[in-house]
Amino acid sequence: MSNKSRLKTFALASFAMLIAALVFNMQLSAQNNPEEKKMKEEPLPFDPEQSMKYLKEICDIGTRISGSEGIVKQRILIKKHFEALGAKVLEQEFKAIQKSTGRPTPMVNMIITWHPTIRERVILCSHFDTRPFADQETDPKKRKGTFISANYGASGVALLMEMGRHMKKLNCNVGVDFVFFDGEEFVFDPDDEYFFGSKHFAREARKNTQTIKYRSAVLLDMVAGKDAKFPIEQNSWWKAGAVVREVWSAANELKIESFKLNEFSRVAVDDDHTALNNGGIPAIDIIDFDYKHWHKLSDTPEQCSGETMAGVAKVLGSWIQKQR
Repeated sequence: MSNKSRLKTFALASFAMLIAALVFNMQLSAQNNPEEKKMKEEPLPFDPEQSMKYLKEICDIGTRISGSEGIVKQRILIKKHFEALGAKVLEQEFKAIQKSTGRPTPMVNMIITWHPTIRERVILCSHFDTRPFADQETDPKKRKGTFISANYGASGVALLMEMGRHMKKLNCNVGVDFVFFDGEEFVFDPDDEYFFGSKHFAREARKNTQTIKYRSAVLLDMVAGKDAKFPIEQNSWWKAGAVVREVWSAANELKIESFKLNEFSRVAVDDDHTALNNGGIPAIDIIDFDYKHWHKLSDTPEQCSGETMAGVAKVLGSWIQKQR
């Protein structure tokens, strides 16, 4: 995610009050929609301990920088895991040239497909690469330490690995793709480009609308922190407000307290969902942007919680089953 993210200058007090009112109405709608209550849902039997095992297994690989041996090992792990669960796994290969290096770097997005024959689909996604160094460390010597990026780089993958064990039990009327983006964190200088993987994915998706129609996407970013809070991310609201209403209403219905219905993120976050929205796929970001170990060596499994991931996964499981 870009360090250049800013508060939108036009977010005046009157506008904020209007948005707050809309969110309040969203909450009431979630509680009083009788038609939705008739729909049969299967609660997602997510195992918090197993999700933490997956997270630690990923972190044990070490750094997982785009084009490195570490990310290749992670791809092998992911492919083996989801194929064993009966999912279809596609590796979307491409090359990217970063401004500061000037060299092409091989990158690979991973697309995990459930119910592949259904044209109407939704996306659950996360980046799975790690930044070359911990740029938020104030001590320059620490920046060159081993940055395993547990919450920031591994939590989305670990959550979806555990969720994948239960996907066939969900009552799905849409196809579901888990997508892991490469090249989100392949950044060395402040002016370098971000989001190589999600930009490539969005371009390819536009070429394939005859066989696949993506309704919406939910991006997972830092979804395992202890005592995490997930306010509504500002860009998500402005660019895909309908999807925000669906997801946060599901959280309200399930009483998942980490989702804050009446709060907005302090900043408008540029992330992989930006590239998807720009490519025509309505996309939102579930993100704990106040995670204090962001881009630091202290972002380790000890700072993460399987219970936090379980809450997010249960919301996603409910949201998927509500798609009609």
